[in-house]
Amino acid sequence: MREVPGVVGVGYEGLDVEGFVSRLTDLGVRVLADVRLTPISRKRGFSKRALAETLSEAGVEYLHLRELGNPKDNRPGFAGDDVALSRARGRYADLLDVGAADSALDRLAVLAGEWRVAVMCFEADEERCHRHVVLEAVRARLDPVSV
Repeated sequence: MREVPGVVGVGYEGLDVEGFVSRLTDLGVRVLADVRLTPISRKRGFSKRALAETLSEAGVEYLHLRELGNPKDNRPGFAGDDVALSRARGRYADLLDVGAADSALDRLAVLAGEWRVAVMCFEADEERCHRHVVLEAVRARLDPVSV
């Protein structure tokens, strides 16, 4: 598969680590950006250290961007009705305009200009996850051809 720079979103809900890594390689991903505030999981293989090791073996770089994590008190809105979802997205987007988060978005955009980057969190439904907002922000920083 020809490497195509850009950014994609991935959730690991419903997948085992082997299936997840296979999905990443099928997508041509070279860098996985973990945007969970706390990169731990009850699901085997998805905590920071274990996931980084597994990805390394598959030729995928692991990058934890804590500064792009969604605060715990904002998470319920992503599972709520349309009004709650809109509020949660808006609140989260406001957080991205601040220092470290803004720098992390710049870093992702630079990486995505060179490599295929996957932005990861747990939720399978990207519309119900804060990574949707991250992806929009990164894509806005990329040349339209790179997304």
